[in-house]
Amino acid sequence: MPDALANTALDVVELTRALVRCPSVTPVEGGALALLEDCLSPLGFHCERMDFSAPGTPDVANLYARIGAGGKHFCFAGHSDVVPAGDLSSWTIGPFAAELSDGYVFGRGAADMKGAIAAFACAAAAFLRQRGTDFGGSISLLITGDEEGPAVNGTVKMLRRLAERGEAVDLCVVGEPTSSKRFGDMMKIGRRGSVNVELTVRGIQGHVAYPDRVDNPIHRLARLIDALIGVPLDQGSTHFQPSSLQVTTVDVGNPATNVVPGVARARFNVRFNDLWTSQTLLAHLRQRLDEANGRVGGNGLYEIDAQVSGESFYTPPGELSDLIAGSVREVTGIDPELSTTGGTSDARFIRAACPVVEFGLVGETMHKVDEKSAVADLQALARVYGLMLERYFG
Repeated sequence: MPDALANTALDVVELTRALVRCPSVTPVEGGALALLEDCLSPLGFHCERMDFSAPGTPDVANLYARIGAGGKHFCFAGHSDVVPAGDLSSWTIGPFAAELSDGYVFGRGAADMKGAIAAFACAAAAFLRQRGTDFGGSISLLITGDEEGPAVNGTVKMLRRLAERGEAVDLCVVGEPTSSKRFGDMMKIGRRGSVNVELTVRGIQGHVAYPDRVDNPIHRLARLIDALIGVPLDQGSTHFQPSSLQVTTVDVGNPATNVVPGVARARFNVRFNDLWTSQTLLAHLRQRLDEANGRVGGNGLYEIDAQVSGESFYTPPGELSDLIAGSVREVTGIDPELSTTGGTSDARFIRAACPVVEFGLVGETMHKVDEKSAVADLQALARVYGLMLERYFG
């Protein structure tokens, strides 16, 4: 551990670099959680490893750290796991070298989201040095190693354990890299839901020269896809973009030029807003498919297999968004946009427990080669999180 981390006066840049050096590609812990424990324990945090497993899924290490036993409970949630680095030769600087260059920390996780974890740890350290451990409330960090993966053995099970022992959270900030172009320009007050669907159409295989003897499933699949995408699902809502259905693949696996296949499949994803639940959305899609299947007069049936990644959710503007916006404004002079764009995050699980908003670094390079975060942004984020703690606990 660098000397800068040897005491409670944590440095956000050095802690970010130390975390990035931990190769914690999902589901590997990589030393990241152990490093956090070493940093948080001297501050007075009770650190608890919550490691989970389930059949057919990898074992996952998670960390829950809390200081304070009562009063208002402010939770910071995040993930220490990162996506794979990909082609190492494409990186200008090694993905786990955590080098400083031109005012940036480079490396996998610098933006998504080890920088935010470091910023909150440093903010908590500064707050506790100023206020002491008896500040009349509780602060916690809920850090999973399973956000970039299946998200089965992480946040959702940690929250379940807290609920089982009656441990409530009042507000939660998730440190996802929500800033768009400039640090502080956006926070996420909700997210669209996501469902993945496999559509299978069965026909009758046969020779292409005898169309009266075959039932081509590709033709029907094409018409079904047109029925799904031909009319928008909706026009959007007050806080959400229009729902979006995107076909991701069409598969037949037929190498022959003179054979009509017996089966054709397509997969698509729907990112849906708060006008739908996954249940009402799937019912609507089935209705479209039924109507289209009837129009083409096919004898074959279609099948759909749906996997719901998360429901849409929305935290109305109020105490938490005001707390973030006021702190961002004081540090940066920017009024952050309240947005629901982008993909899913573990906030989809937390929203059932308490109000949750996402705010963090600039996300332009997340999951990319040469992922990076500006030193100035890391320092500013630590100040924002620190102001939030000061204002929340009065």
